[in-house]
Amino acid sequence: MKRFFVMCGLSAAIALTGCQAVNTTEAGAVGVQRKQYMFSALSTEEINQSYAQMYRETLQEAKSKGKLDTSSAQARRLQTVGQRLIAQAPYFRADARSWQWEVNLIDSGDINANCGPGGKIIFYSGLINKLKLTDDEIAAVMGHEIAHALREHSREQMSRAYGMELAKTGVGALLGVGEGGLAMVDVAVNYGMMLPNSRSAETEADLLGIELAARAGYDPNAAISLWQKMEQAGGGAPPQFMSTHPSSTTRIQNLQQAIPRVMPIYQQSRR
Repeated sequence: MKRFFVMCGLSAAIALTGCQAVNTTEAGAVGVQRKQYMFSALSTEEINQSYAQMYRETLQEAKSKGKLDTSSAQARRLQTVGQRLIAQAPYFRADARSWQWEVNLIDSGDINANCGPGGKIIFYSGLINKLKLTDDEIAAVMGHEIAHALREHSREQMSRAYGMELAKTGVGALLGVGEGGLAMVDVAVNYGMMLPNSRSAETEADLLGIELAARAGYDPNAAISLWQKMEQAGGGAPPQFMSTHPSSTTRIQNLQQAIPRVMPIYQQSRR
């Protein structure tokens, strides 16, 4: 019964605060078509602009430390992969053609990369060097990160967090619980809703990412070897149900099922 009231409180909060059901991208061959709920007050343009400012600050800090790599062979290699992937992004959403895309490499041992809202891409050299990534594997990483931006997962996460705060207020009044009770609501909502949705976003990024790479002429099978390398580098990961990322086994199984759907696209792109 309490779970029912939690869900009712959340639904009421969403309904009263301008939340819209949207689908930010075309489904593509991989069939990503989950409806996303976005608060209209959190506009795409505002979030893109805000992230662009953070991105510039990150690059400026790296530059001041002599860590922004714009001229090495590795930086040129990254740019080549990036431009081929970016050219295919409008297939999934037409307005991506007008995004102010950037691809930058930071000299760091971190095994990390991201593509923020509006197409701002950062790679860390540790990811390429420590995992000895091929161009196809770089494309798998970058395609995954670009897919997050195309699907506006950051905006979706912000909308969800906003809705949760509103729902908690309503649920607390509805159930007559104090701070201890609200803390339990926090835990239930986080593990029951927030994390599974985050895992859904990761799976979507995996699927759209391999199709994006295939359209750009990169072998989608590289996603398998990439995540095998990630698993070896990651050591002991948290249990899947407590993680925002699917387990490596689940992730690889999902990719293996989806790759046959994008192989014809890859083969066509190579002609």
